[in-house]
Amino acid sequence: MSVIVLGGGLMGSATAFFLARRGVAVTLIDQGRIGAGATVASFGNIRRSGRYLPQLPLAHRSLALWHRLHALLGRDVEFRATGHLRLIFDTEGLALMRRFAAAARPWGLELEELGPNEIRQRFPGLGPDAIAASFSPQDGSANPRLIAPAFAEAAARAGAQVVDQAQVLKIAPGFTVETSRGTFHAERLVNCAGHHGAALAARFGEAVPLDVCGPQMGVTEPLPHRILPVVGVWSADHGAYLRQVERGNVVFGGAVDRVAVGADGRAHADPARLPQQLRAVVRLVPALRHMAVIRQWSGAEGYVRDGLPVMGPSATTPGLFHAFGFCGHGFQLGPGVGDAMAELVATGACETPLEDFRIGRFAA
Repeated sequence: MSVIVLGGGLMGSATAFFLARRGVAVTLIDQGRIGAGATVASFGNIRRSGRYLPQLPLAHRSLALWHRLHALLGRDVEFRATGHLRLIFDTEGLALMRRFAAAARPWGLELEELGPNEIRQRFPGLGPDAIAASFSPQDGSANPRLIAPAFAEAAARAGAQVVDQAQVLKIAPGFTVETSRGTFHAERLVNCAGHHGAALAARFGEAVPLDVCGPQMGVTEPLPHRILPVVGVWSADHGAYLRQVERGNVVFGGAVDRVAVGADGRAHADPARLPQQLRAVVRLVPALRHMAVIRQWSGAEGYVRDGLPVMGPSATTPGLFHAFGFCGHGFQLGPGVGDAMAELVATGACETPLEDFRIGRFAA
């Protein structure tokens, strides 16, 4: 069996790696640098709380792999299971958390509910006005700049061919992929093209309603390391989120609308939105009030209009598979997506349920 994976972000590079581990002849192709698209613009959050419930089996599969990645890839991608703390500031947020926690329990996710005193004792300085919080101790974060290259390098060591900076010029049935760096042929094709995935699917008569925009992110100067967990908010609107890396910088996002993509096909951070974002960040950690922001960024991501990704076999073309449109929530899922797609492509079945993510749901 031979497979071409189009897209060298986290999903594509992980899929190539797990296919190569299964002994499949795989070629990974990306139009830019490996991992330099939406993956590198990610926050790096590894959380299961707040997910669409039928996505939890995939999230559990992925979390187990995150805990093994150092050994699997032979490289530290800075995964740290520091826990995920979601603060609650009003009764609506508390009700939202409790509904989710009760619904998620049968799906294998146990959230700790913390009261104000527990928050202050266990996480001093975080959310002093919070009335409650949830805590998921096995979740955490990793470095988005390291993860896709690490998967691609490990895939290459396992026998995969990695071709980057290769503009796709033509795709013919079979599958023959003509690029600016040569022509490649395989029996199967996996569409992991991120926000370009819908356009690729459309070539095969499969329409997916997908919007392209980007989250607005920022990072502070290095500060004394005091924030261990990833911190977010239970809220019906745009809550802020942040984490402190080991070097001391605080990475933050949320609290503002996503940024539209410009004429160059990229989303750019809007400095005018920064004050609103920082007010929400300071509510989570008041000690950040006097920190300096040293950089802002955004990145183009694909948001499917029903809020769910596209995963699984094509509904029109045998041998074609899709894994794209993760709506800004895909970082945690990445290793699990790669493992699940490799299983599906190589065997024709997947032990993790993917039915809710089938592309055929848009056919009507």
